[in-house]
Amino acid sequence: MNTDLKIAQSAELRPISEIAAKLGLAPTDIVPYGHHKAKIPLEVVKAKGGETGHLVLVTGISPTPAGEGKSTVAVGLADALTLRRRNPVLCLREPSLGPVFGMKGGATGGGYSQVVPMEEINLHFTGDFHAITSAHALLSAVLDNHLFRPNTLNIDPTAITWPRAIDMNDRALRHIEVGLGGPKSGVPRKDGFVITAASEVMAIFCLADGLDDLKARLDRIIIGYTSDGEPIRAEGLGVSGAMTALLKDAMDPNLVQTLGGTPALVHGGPFANIAHGCNSLAATRAGLALGDVVVTEAGFGADLGAEKFFDIKCRFGNLRPGAAVVVATVRALKMNGGVAKEDLATESVEAVQRGFANLAGHVRNVRKFGVPPVVAINRFATDTEAEVAAVVEGCEALGVSAVVADPWGGGGSGCLDLADAVWAILESGEADYRPLYPNDLSLTAKIETIAREIYGADGVDVEEKAAAEIARLEAAGLGSFPVCVAKTQYSFSDDASLLGRPTGFRISVREVTASAGAGFVVAKTGSIMTMPGLGPEPSAMDVDVRDGVITGLF
Repeated sequence: MNTDLKIAQSAELRPISEIAAKLGLAPTDIVPYGHHKAKIPLEVVKAKGGETGHLVLVTGISPTPAGEGKSTVAVGLADALTLRRRNPVLCLREPSLGPVFGMKGGATGGGYSQVVPMEEINLHFTGDFHAITSAHALLSAVLDNHLFRPNTLNIDPTAITWPRAIDMNDRALRHIEVGLGGPKSGVPRKDGFVITAASEVMAIFCLADGLDDLKARLDRIIIGYTSDGEPIRAEGLGVSGAMTALLKDAMDPNLVQTLGGTPALVHGGPFANIAHGCNSLAATRAGLALGDVVVTEAGFGADLGAEKFFDIKCRFGNLRPGAAVVVATVRALKMNGGVAKEDLATESVEAVQRGFANLAGHVRNVRKFGVPPVVAINRFATDTEAEVAAVVEGCEALGVSAVVADPWGGGGSGCLDLADAVWAILESGEADYRPLYPNDLSLTAKIETIAREIYGADGVDVEEKAAAEIARLEAAGLGSFPVCVAKTQYSFSDDASLLGRPTGFRISVREVTASAGAGFVVAKTGSIMTMPGLGPEPSAMDVDVRDGVITGLF
């Protein structure tokens, strides 16, 4: 069987100018990065007029080692809409090098539903992640330089909240000490790294609607506090202009293509378990202006990516999603029903029925935002007819359509029924999007609302340190901000071992931080980390270059 990489490398890609032409763009409207990648300047998009396209979110059930294929379904759906001549645009996040070289792998789909050139997108691409990492590093460097000579902003070295960032899984960098080389090496203090996907610069990048907004948001970053507890903004360090200069070219959305020739805007890449998990607002708006329907995805299950898509991205961007696809696999439902990974090939309708509670929970959650869902059953070769029928029957009982899809093996042709089901929802106009909570709720009440309504928790336990920080943030005027919950992706709860649809649990909030430039507050639950680690045999060990060709990349 061909690997994803071999399938991608065997494809005959169209010149990027041909892909741009599908969006009504002339060769002079794009900035090519080689033959198969390009940037679309934001001013070109704005000149094209209003954002009139339909918006479709692809989300999924809680992820498992069995695989769900959410990105693969998103690509397959977009290609199916192309076959139906619906003029779609696919909008995805950029992959992070951390998962690429770690355990999870890349983020360009799979099989015959991929975004290409696959290896370039998964590695350096157009350099956006490097630009974001550099902008973050600049602020870190200037902050420590300010402490060193002299500290006119009265920054308390023990109350600095701005970490360092790198786009790699490296657990050794979670907690470090800096300035240890003597008087000329800076002020000694505790510090740490987050992965670039968790950087506030990434969040700002993905929510800014232009360079002026980007710069203003960078200025609003809270980098720490004075000895009197007053917040200090990045504006005081005077480098938001330089950070914007580093991000200037990166802010333009990236144009590539799917194996089916559908235009794809791959731009921005925050994780959904520790950040807001959506591609850039700039790219989504570009898709809505240039195409008739945008297919986008949000990370991990609907309790994370979809909730943040609806409550943060749509709220800030004034987006009106018209439909949502909830991706599920028989294999993942069986794992949620208690089957071990090594036993998934054995038929078990009973396990599917037990695990169906997880899918049902995600479907109900999507409906709470006023967006009609359809379930995509991403079919694997080991699925039996009885197991698939059990999923369909369960969905019928919920009053939601379920469509079998084969994006991996069939590409767009394997998702035509799904495309028809999605289009029928869009044409019905039944969507009535609404956020889960209003802005004027307190931060604690917002966390409680998400925990009870989306996770199914009995309540929230806010640790003393987190409660004190909530009070400080509300006193600083951040009480109206939405909340971005950092939580394990593997469970509705904050305990990764509780699969299915757990009940009788509470959510523990151990830390709350401000992303004042992005415009939200982050609540960290359970044992979630903002710097992942590598496993015993990271995927990087399989990657090589042979005769000038990259191998081993999935």
